[in-house]
Amino acid sequence: MKKLAFFLFCFISLSLYAQVTTSPTLPTTIGEITITLDATGTELEGYTGDVYAHTGLLTTQSTSNTDWKYVIADWGSNIEKAKLLKISTNTYQFKITPDIPTFYNVTSGETVTDIAVVFRAADGSKQTRPDYFIKVYEEGLNITITNPINNSAFNLNESINITAVSSISADLQLLIDGSTQQTALNSTTISGSFAFSTTGYHTIKAIATTSTETKETEISIYIKSPTQSLTIPTTKKGITVNPDNSLTFVIEAPNKSTINLIGDFNDWKLSETHQLYKDTTNPDLFWLTVTGLDPNIEYAYQYLIDYTIKVADPYSEKILDPQNDQYISSANYPNLKAYPTNLTTGYVSTFKINQENYAWTTTNFTKPSQNNLIIYELLIRDFTASASFNEAITKLDYLASLGINAIELMPVNEFEGNDSWGYNPALYMALDKAYGTKNDFKKFVDACHQRGIAVLTDVVFNHSFGQSPLVQMYWDSANSKPAADNPWYKQQSNFANPDAQWGYDFNHESTYTKAFFKDVLSYWMNEYKIDGFRFDFTKGFSNTPYGTTSWGSDYDATRITILKNYADHVWNQNPTNKPYVIFEHLADNSEETVLADYGILLWGNMNYSYNQNTMGYSDQSDISWISYKNRGWDNPNVVGYMESHDEERLMYKNLQFGNSNTSYNVKDLNTALSRQELAGMFLFTIPGPKMIWQFGELGYDISIDENGRVGRKPIHWDYFDNSNRKQIYNTWATMIAFKKKYPEVFNTTNFTLNVGNTLTKSILLKNTSFDVAIVGNFDIDSKTITATFSKTGIWYEYFTGEE
Repeated sequence: MKKLAFFLFCFISLSLYAQVTTSPTLPTTIGEITITLDATGTELEGYTGDVYAHTGLLTTQSTSNTDWKYVIADWGSNIEKAKLLKISTNTYQFKITPDIPTFYNVTSGETVTDIAVVFRAADGSKQTRPDYFIKVYEEGLNITITNPINNSAFNLNESINITAVSSISADLQLLIDGSTQQTALNSTTISGSFAFSTTGYHTIKAIATTSTETKETEISIYIKSPTQSLTIPTTKKGITVNPDNSLTFVIEAPNKSTINLIGDFNDWKLSETHQLYKDTTNPDLFWLTVTGLDPNIEYAYQYLIDYTIKVADPYSEKILDPQNDQYISSANYPNLKAYPTNLTTGYVSTFKINQENYAWTTTNFTKPSQNNLIIYELLIRDFTASASFNEAITKLDYLASLGINAIELMPVNEFEGNDSWGYNPALYMALDKAYGTKNDFKKFVDACHQRGIAVLTDVVFNHSFGQSPLVQMYWDSANSKPAADNPWYKQQSNFANPDAQWGYDFNHESTYTKAFFKDVLSYWMNEYKIDGFRFDFTKGFSNTPYGTTSWGSDYDATRITILKNYADHVWNQNPTNKPYVIFEHLADNSEETVLADYGILLWGNMNYSYNQNTMGYSDQSDISWISYKNRGWDNPNVVGYMESHDEERLMYKNLQFGNSNTSYNVKDLNTALSRQELAGMFLFTIPGPKMIWQFGELGYDISIDENGRVGRKPIHWDYFDNSNRKQIYNTWATMIAFKKKYPEVFNTTNFTLNVGNTLTKSILLKNTSFDVAIVGNFDIDSKTITATFSKTGIWYEYFTGEE
C-alpha cells in the first residue's frame, strides 16, 4: 500500500450555479464586475482560511470550455490579485477591476465569451466543482432569466418564482410554453410565479423590447413524474443485453427516490420514457428496459439521481473521461469515442450491443501449483515504452525464459487520470483505456496462458477516491466525506494513524459492499479469465477501532470472517482449478496463520533483511521469516519477496550504501550485481511461492523516489545487453528452473535454514530424489563456512561442476 499525493471528486447538481452571482447581473467587458460566491454545499463550506480564484477567459479563440485563455496565475499560486474578500461565513467576493480586458490583459480584437473560474483553498485541498462559466454580454440591450436555473427540475404543481433582468430599461415579457404570462413596461426587471400542472419539459422565455431592438432568452425546466413500481425482470446489476437486443439497466440506490437515464439516445435530456422503475420486491433496485437502439452504435449514458446527481454506472465496463481521454494514445486505444462535450459533465459510461468478440485460443488453462508459483509483479506503464498490453505481449517470451509462471499486474481497472500506479481506483469493472482495449487485454491474458503463465490482477477494495460513483451518490458536501447513509463507505477511518488512510474507506461489514465486490471479482474471472487476485491492504477490511497498533495489525476475528468470505467466493468460481487469492495483509502472525492455514496466500515482505545482506551488513540480516515453518504455518503460503512495487530497490541501496573495505566495495556496480545473484540463490531455494518485482532480474538500480514515488520510471531493456546484469537473469532462471523441474526437492518439507543474523548462510533441502545444499557468503571479507551435508559421498557444485 502507498499514500497517493492527490485525490479528485466531482458531482454535479442542476442548481449548482446558484452559488455564484454577479454585479452587474449581465456583465460586459466594460466596467468592474463583482462575483459573489456562496460556498454553502461546496468543499469550501465552513473553511476558515484564505480563498483564491483560479480564473481565465473563454474567447473566440478557445477550442472548448477547457481551453482557458489569459489565466492570471498557475494553480496553487496565491497572488493577491486572485484573493477573495470574505464577507461573512461562507460568503466571499472577487472583483474584476477596472474591466475584463485590463484585469486579464486581453489581446486587442479578441472577443471574450465567458469568465472561467474555480475557487479554491489556499493550499488547494478544497475547491468548488465543476468549473464556473459566467457569460459575458455585448454592450447594449441584453436580457437573462435569473431564476429558475436552466434545466432545473420541480415538483408537479409547485409554485415557481420566475425572474428576468435586462441590462437597460425596456418593455419586458415573460412567456410560458409560448403564452404570455407577465409584462412590465420601461423596466429592467420582471417577475412572477407559476405552477405547472403537467409533467415533462416546459419553456420559459423572456423578451426585452426598446424602440430600436428586441432581445430574448429562453430556458427549459422539467416537471417531475413520480417513480412507478414494477417487478424487475433480472437481478443482474449494470446492463443486460436481452435476446431481442433490448437492454435492461439496473442500478442499486437505497433510499433514493427517482433515477433517470440520460445519454446519446435522448440527447442527454430528461424524459419520462427514460425514468427508471423501482422494483416491487427490492426497493433498493431501480431498472429500465430500453428498446429500439442500433446494435452497432456505441452509446454513452449516465444516471441522474433525484434530479441533482449525475453519475456513471458503478458497473460500467468502459467510461469516457472529459479531462484525461484526450491524452490517451490513439495507438493504445484507436477510435476512442468522443466525450459528449457541452451535453453533460463528469465520467460517462458507454455500451455497444454488438461488441467485437474475442476468440480465445486457450480455453482450458491449468494453473501452476500454488506452492510453486514464481510471480512477476508488473506495472504496464513502466514495463513498456508504449504503456500498452500489446507491447507487453512482445515481452512474454523474455519472461517465460526467465521461468516465471504467474504475472501479477498492478491495478488495470479504471483509475483516476492516465498516469498512475492504479491505487486510486474510480471504476471497478472498467478496464483503464490508457493501456488498451478490452480485446487487447484478453489477447494479453490468452498469450500468457499459451506460455503456461497465470495472470493475477491487483484489486484495491480498501478505498476509492472521489470519482467513484459510489462516493458521489451519497456525499456529505459540508464535511467533504461520504454521507452517513452511504451504503458502501465508512464516514471516517478507524485507524489511529492517518498514514494508514487513503481516499475514502469502504465498509466491508456492509452487505452492499460485500455484494458489490463479489460481483467485481466474478466479472474479472468470467470476462477476462483472470486466474486470481492480489488484494491490496486487506487490514482495512473491518470497522474495528484499533488501539495498540496504528496500522490495525492486531488479531481481528471479524476481519478474518470477511476475508475468508471473499476467498470462498473466488474459489467457488472454479472449485476444480481454484483461482489464487493473495492478500497484502502484513498483520499480526496470529491472524496471518489463520488465513494461511485456510488456503490464502499472503505477501511476505523481506526487503529490508535481504537488502542488509546484499549491502554487506549483518544487523537484521535474518531472512528466516520467509519460511512458513518459522511462522508456525501448516502450509507454505507465504509469497516471499525481496522487492515489490512498494520498496526501495535493492540495487539502488547497494550502490548508495553498500559496505566496503580496502579490497572489496559493494558500491562497485559489478560487485553489487553479483550480490544480487547470491540473493536470488537464497530466495528461490526456500520452499514456497516467490515474487520478483519487474527488472529485479537485471539489477534495476533506479530509486523508487525517482520522479516522485509513484511517478514514471526509466525503462531499461538495454540492461539485458549488459553481460553482468544478464548474469543475474541467468542465475535466477537456473534457480527457477530447478524449483519447477524438481518441486519435490525445492518444495520439500524437510529443510534446514541457517540464515540468521550472520552474513554466511546455508540451506539444506532433503528429499528421497536427491539433496541440495546452498552455501553463500554475503560478507565483504573471505570466510570459511562449515556446510552441513546430509550424506557422505561426492557432492557437486552446480555452477562450476566441481566435486
